[in-house]
Amino acid sequence: MADTKSGSGRHSAAGGSGNTVLSPLGQGPANLECKDFQEYLRTRQTPESLEKLYNYPPICLAVFRELPEIARQFIIRILFVDQPVPQAVVTSWGAQRCAKEQAEATSCLTALNVWRVTAIPGGLSAWELSPTFKKSVRQVLLGGGKPWPMTNTLDKDSKPRDIAFLDTYAMSRWRCVLHYMVGTGNRSGTDAEAISPDAVRILLHANLMKRDERDGITITRQGFQFLLLDTRAQVWHFMLQYLDTCEERGISLPECLSMLFQLTQFSTLGRDYSSEGMNNQMLTFLQHLREFGLVFQRKRKEGRFYPTRLALNVTSKEAAATASVAMDEEATQDCGYIVVETNYRVYAYTDSPLQVAVLGLFTELLYRFPNLVVGVLTRDSVRQALRGGITAEQIVSYLEQYAHPNMRMVESAIHSKSCLPPTVVDQIKLWELERNRFTYTEGVLYNQFLSHTDFVTLRDYAQSIHMLVWQNERTRTMVVQKNGHDDVKRYWKKYSKSGV
Repeated sequence: MADTKSGSGRHSAAGGSGNTVLSPLGQGPANLECKDFQEYLRTRQTPESLEKLYNYPPICLAVFRELPEIARQFIIRILFVDQPVPQAVVTSWGAQRCAKEQAEATSCLTALNVWRVTAIPGGLSAWELSPTFKKSVRQVLLGGGKPWPMTNTLDKDSKPRDIAFLDTYAMSRWRCVLHYMVGTGNRSGTDAEAISPDAVRILLHANLMKRDERDGITITRQGFQFLLLDTRAQVWHFMLQYLDTCEERGISLPECLSMLFQLTQFSTLGRDYSSEGMNNQMLTFLQHLREFGLVFQRKRKEGRFYPTRLALNVTSKEAAATASVAMDEEATQDCGYIVVETNYRVYAYTDSPLQVAVLGLFTELLYRFPNLVVGVLTRDSVRQALRGGITAEQIVSYLEQYAHPNMRMVESAIHSKSCLPPTVVDQIKLWELERNRFTYTEGVLYNQFLSHTDFVTLRDYAQSIHMLVWQNERTRTMVVQKNGHDDVKRYWKKYSKSGV
């Protein structure tokens, strides 16, 4: 039986009438989609907007660096060719064994509007680089153009900031956002300073948090997945959501992207840069970067700022593998700090308020010592997490990801599939199954039939085409899948006109 709710839409056909059922689908919220720079441009930007972005050399260089190696070779070979290049010539540049990679590179360049198909004399198809992209790449490789504001000459800073300070500052600011997500944003201390309404708006826009009439702003399923990402991926995903809201704030998206890539591609950690010459929009953007921990600036009106490690290489997956953040919490997470026992007790060897808060999302915390937190997995604590959109699989994945090394040793010794006790894993999943007793289907409700024969005829037809969701013969009521409503309605009209 499908649990349904009648909507306001209503239709009638001869002897029967139906109420449109607008029920939520059973799949629930979608998982978090972490897109890289290429995916962002392909899925969220139109060809017209891409042309506007390509007017900015830093953006073009970032696009070029993220392209597949073969695609970069294609661009370099035709960058200084002032006429279209036949597709057959481009194809001949690669060996036959690399045909698949060459096709992927061609598709990537086309999707990003870096080049386009054009015709040449003789009816042959050729590739031609986008004039805007070509001009900007030439400029960034050979020099020229208007100087960037952040490259203006500065006097020596009387109070320079070293890399260690910038790392500490950056992670302190970023943890403010994470603390807010797990509900510890009002705690006292440096790391728990309140975040601005702008940051809250981004979290809501990204569906990392949601407004609840009973609990206020709470974390979502995607938000919990967000907490499981590494810091670089978190910052990049957060900045993508910020860029989505640029137009609403009256800030130019191309200028924001250009400045972001100037920081990530051309700045040096520990060096100060000038903010003189920036327009009001970019100064506002700089203050937002300051709040998120991507830049350090002593005062809003000071004419210099320092990029932090969060801003460097945030858009590059390859650089993320080598970039390291001076953060004790991440070092602790890498080696594992959680022990789970068969009696559902959870021991976390950590003094990080953030890690404790994440555990508190699905455990009942019992004791807290200077470097140890003790909790227990209970039906109520897990169901509270499930109500917030967190899944059982995510809870199990988190406990496995940060399991103590001793638990991993036991796992390898007994050749188990998981380092967690099987009873604990099974019970968490059973608690989730308790809430999944209904299957939600969007459909159309038919009732108020004038005769039993009319009801049986229409019900049997809906059943024959596998569109019947539920029926009650006594009350002459049935529910049909929404995508089968038009077929059933046409059959009813045909049946009514026949006068059977």
